[in-house]
Amino acid sequence: MKITLPWPPKELSPNARIHWAKKAKFIKAYRQECFVIARNAGIKADWEGPIHLWVTFYPPDRRRRDDDNVYSSFKAARDALADAMGIDDNRFRYRPFLHDEVRPGGEVVVAITNGP
Repeated sequence: MKITLPWPPKELSPNARIHWAKKAKFIKAYRQECFVIARNAGIKADWEGPIHLWVTFYPPDRRRRDDDNVYSSFKAARDALADAMGIDDNRFRYRPFLHDEVRPGGEVVVAITNGP
């Protein structure tokens, strides 16, 4: 099963110099947006054991990015996926990939599988 989520806001980057209270608002908004998309897509994990998330990041522009910052920026979306699936996110096995291809606005494509 695949789902496409929006690119994380720049305020969620670990390098963002933003007050924690303001950042919390961006986290909440992004998590809610991803939750609604996931819930409407009807994602689920109807098996026991690990859930593999194959996460491909398509940046919005050609600016250089540290892959570890992009992955960290996606934390709120991971939590939203777990909420939408009704599971604990400790079942996730995260497989991120930062793609060179640029997509207008940026997007994150998540494939959810029960194995590698």
